[in-house]
Amino acid sequence: MDTQGSEDVLVGVIGGSGLYELDNLTFLCVQPWGFPSSPVAICSLPSGTKVAFLARHGVGHTINPSAVPARANIAALKSLGVRAVLAFSAVGSLREELAPGDFVLPTQIIDRTKGVRPASFFDGTRVVAHAAFGDPFSNKLVAWLEGRVRAVLAAHADAEHTARGVTPAVHAGKCVVCMEGPQFSTRAESRMYRAWGGDIINMSVLPEAKLAREAELGYALIATVTDYDSWREGETPVTAAEVFKTLHANSRLSKLVAATVLDEMHAAAAEGDVLTEEIGSMKFSIMPRPEKAKEEDLAKLRYILPAYFSE
Repeated sequence: MDTQGSEDVLVGVIGGSGLYELDNLTFLCVQPWGFPSSPVAICSLPSGTKVAFLARHGVGHTINPSAVPARANIAALKSLGVRAVLAFSAVGSLREELAPGDFVLPTQIIDRTKGVRPASFFDGTRVVAHAAFGDPFSNKLVAWLEGRVRAVLAAHADAEHTARGVTPAVHAGKCVVCMEGPQFSTRAESRMYRAWGGDIINMSVLPEAKLAREAELGYALIATVTDYDSWREGETPVTAAEVFKTLHANSRLSKLVAATVLDEMHAAAAEGDVLTEEIGSMKFSIMPRPEKAKEEDLAKLRYILPAYFSE
């Protein structure tokens, strides 16, 4: 199937800390929907393939992690026809072997948010749904990405990263702890997350991943390590200043990763094989609808899941 130059926008990119834009994209238009974190930019790769991009924390990083309008972000991407979301995020490391500068593709999440973030499209409606979330990321998509990310880092890591004599590594199959913030962890919390099996920690993967699942979108996170959180005894706990020291180098490589994989990811999304886990996943998650369901609720849900809430 020839998908180059397709008019369809099948891949969405959510940029996190340090990734507020992508290079090598030709600006075509901006289509805001509701109040997402930023206008959704429809951009063109050099091949002509179109992708949608939004900045999770707003243009210039103005939105606190707990205030990110994740429902509007995911709904905006879904409304454009996006099938797969590639999210980026800066993270702290809870393991010695996950060093600053490394890339991590997690497959599990521990939720340490505190219920202040709207986590479901069904909240506030008279329709109840229980989405399966045992595997919170799209496993096929993560596996598909792993080899491609490794290849990019092997080809493009430079003196900026290798001054330590170490090429940035790629780690897959890890567990990300999502905490509320905006403060960083205490030492006790950081040690507790390690004991629980957490490998990295951030403030933004939830409810983003949950909402992508409800919208039947493929979702994968490329996390870039900036620090060692607070668990290392005898060292100063993580600070924002320390994080930003590593963000610049990570941002450059994140842009290279995105520029390299997005064309192939668009083709994979068009073919559909790597997204078969999500298609139809909500069919048996929606409870029988009450007779008094409000039409405005159904219309709202129809926007996210038109197959199940057709008029």
